[in-house]
Amino acid sequence: MEKPELKHVINTICPWSGEPVRGDSLTRYRGAVVGFCNRGCRDRFERATRAFDAALEVLAENAGSAQ
Repeated sequence: MEKPELKHVINTICPWSGEPVRGDSLTRYRGAVVGFCNRGCRDRFERATRAFDAALEVLAENAGSAQ
């Protein structure tokens, strides 16, 4: 997979801080390049989305086993 580039970001403002995004603080999420103002905000987002996605998987598994 290619390294995320600033020209492909779906946002110009960091969702955590409200500051402008920087090219050294990008990540991919569900196929989209998301930008952040610094690596700390990017890492915080990655941790949060991993936890959220894992919780959704558990819910889906539990819903499937209840049938």
